[in-house]
Amino acid sequence: RLDHVRRVHRAAAGDELRVGLAGGAIGRGRVERIDETALELTVAFDQSPPAPLAVTLLLALPRPKVLRRVLGTAAAMGVKRIVLLNAQRVEKSFWQSPALEPDPLRETLILGLEQGCDTLLPDVLLRRRFRPFVEDELPALAAGSLALVGDPRATTPCPRQVNGPITLAVGPEGGFIPFEVELLADAGMKPVHLGSRILRVEAAVPALLARLA
Repeated sequence: RLDHVRRVHRAAAGDELRVGLAGGAIGRGRVERIDETALELTVAFDQSPPAPLAVTLLLALPRPKVLRRVLGTAAAMGVKRIVLLNAQRVEKSFWQSPALEPDPLRETLILGLEQGCDTLLPDVLLRRRFRPFVEDELPALAAGSLALVGDPRATTPCPRQVNGPITLAVGPEGGFIPFEVELLADAGMKPVHLGSRILRVEAAVPALLARLA
């Protein structure tokens, strides 16, 4: 953070910066002293963080570099619950990635929160078995929400500006296989599409979130 303030903000004594308390309020911080070893601020936390996005994101685990980008974007947009799923087209090796370790995961999410001027970390759940999750957990998880699964083969377009909670499932590169879409539909999720163009995961997630919100 010190390096960021020095090299990106290029702050000097007397400058004001936007600050936030992890899990708490946001506000302003006045730089009292800054050098190569320390940053001293006088801070005032007097605002609430932005309202969370009422979306639970079910994301088929992408490759690690894409995962970092998608998680950062989801955190910046206000998603507070993310479930990382296995699927037929998810490479088994992805589950061994250091990106899923608690510290790297937290760092990725914090970078997203900083971008979105937010302080509330999303909950991230790992579910390595697709069918047991869909059959045993998903109905309760999605209860009371508009449950949607992105599927280019769907005949229904994704709705816009939904009022109320949403559960959104996004598949891996290549999409969920038809059997997986059927299981999701049996659990109450409606397949929807974004049009005739096929988007990569890192493009599809923000496009869907922006359209739904």
